Amino acid sequence: MNMQVQTGVAPPPLPHSLEEMCLPIVMMRDILLKTIFRKNIDRISTIAQALSLPVPVTQELVDIAREQMLIEVTGTVKASASREMAYQLTDSGRARSLDALKQSEYYGAMPVPLAIYHEQIKRQSIKNIQVTRDHLTASMGHLVLPDDLISNLGPAVSSGRSVLMYGPPGNGKSSISNGIRDALGDKIYVPKAVEYAGQVITVYDPIVHTAAEEQVDDPNTLRRASNRFDNRYVLCARPTVITGGELTLDMLDLVYNPVARTYQAPLQMKATGGVFIVDDLGRQSEPPQALINRWIVPLEESKDILALQSGEKFEVPFDTLVIFSTNFHPNELFDKAALRRIFFKIKIDGPSQENFLKIFAMVARKKKMPLSEPALVHLLKKKYPTIDNIFANYQPIFLIDQMISICEFEGIPHQMTPELIDRAWHNMFVKDEHIVN
Repeated sequence: MNMQVQTGVAPPPLPHSLEEMCLPIVMMRDILLKTIFRKNIDRISTIAQALSLPVPVTQELVDIAREQMLIEVTGTVKASASREMAYQLTDSGRARSLDALKQSEYYGAMPVPLAIYHEQIKRQSIKNIQVTRDHLTASMGHLVLPDDLISNLGPAVSSGRSVLMYGPPGNGKSSISNGIRDALGDKIYVPKAVEYAGQVITVYDPIVHTAAEEQVDDPNTLRRASNRFDNRYVLCARPTVITGGELTLDMLDLVYNPVARTYQAPLQMKATGGVFIVDDLGRQSEPPQALINRWIVPLEESKDILALQSGEKFEVPFDTLVIFSTNFHPNELFDKAALRRIFFKIKIDGPSQENFLKIFAMVARKKKMPLSEPALVHLLKKKYPTIDNIFANYQPIFLIDQMISICEFEGIPHQMTPELIDRAWHNMFVKDEHIVN
């Protein structure tokens, strides 16, 4: 039975007590003190918002700090409708916050224990998504693709397994990767930070993650609709991380800031629940075999191994659709053992002449370039035979943009002629010749 892409990912439940936080009390207390110190805040609602915690849990933590004489009531009541008490750090509290900042500069949103985050990953796993043919076709409706390509891509996307797309350059492998990303469609919950062994690892990254619009309650209704999940998470579109020739092995490790003494999640961890695209595979400074060797455990066992500065290694969930895209033949990049670990291998060829003409007409219409039958006949009968009639998806937009540039330079209306085709064609290829230095 075909299913539509899921849209109802189960949200992370709100913690109702410090015990449910499953974090060391001292760690939570120190983050509380550092946050009050750095943000200079005093009301419980403001502190709760800064820590991304419910007010009752925050109050419980503040009360512990008060018992330890690290926080005190200022003795005044805020003149607001809520009549909240105001708090401030004691001298001992300020001293403790400074000591804690020397150990780690992290403050703000309370981290989510890695084990609890693992449970949320299961609830929103990319492997839970079932994509129909219609949905995948709709996400790539702007592309002219071979009839059998959707049939090959569909099972790959639905499985949440690794995909290798290969073929000659300029035929839309990057556009297809982006179409796969768009086909996923729904939203997941990304933690602002996770905790392991007392260390904080920031995960949410506004450069990578696209936060959903916050839901605002209608003040005239009694039922609250917004903020009904753990606010230590951000509701986001399924993330997409795209890397190219700049990808190196160390970009797949935890990023440690020695000044702040904090960690940042590596790229593949930020892509959890979404898509990790390795574009232009074979153009990186690292050998492709070395890159795929780094991915063997994650691809096979759905877990990754990361290491702290101390050298301690630990497992994190790996729930990511990895798409490798290359212009090289796979046999030139990998040995047979590595190729076995990539679940789907899909060749992206250039278009047929029929599809090439469809793309050409679509681009011309978009660019407001009138089509000319003599110019097209000249292109197909005179020019393409010189390159063995090998068509590529990039060529229509290249040729049409070239003709538009020539027309604008010559001060003539946009038009398509055999002569303009020749001038545009000349710029699409470089003649093989020896240049004497």
